[in-house]
Amino acid sequence: MVQGNEPGVVEQGQVVDIEHIKKRLDVLDDRLDNIDSMVTAVAERVMKQPLTLNMVCPHCGRDIEIAILGNEKPKR
Repeated sequence: MVQGNEPGVVEQGQVVDIEHIKKRLDVLDDRLDNIDSMVTAVAERVMKQPLTLNMVCPHCGRDIEIAILGNEKPKR
């Protein structure tokens, strides 16, 4: 008799857990969309102009220059 009541409680708890997971996934999806937008904006800026990175080698102390050149993709 006790076992007859337990599945209803467990099912309702699972429904609450599933709804919580759905909300968390929606928040994660929104965050990933925002990250995608930021990365796209940065990539577009890099493609419009050259980017130069200057670093110093931690082992030998020499200056290292890395240039990234890109051409903007034609728009449709």
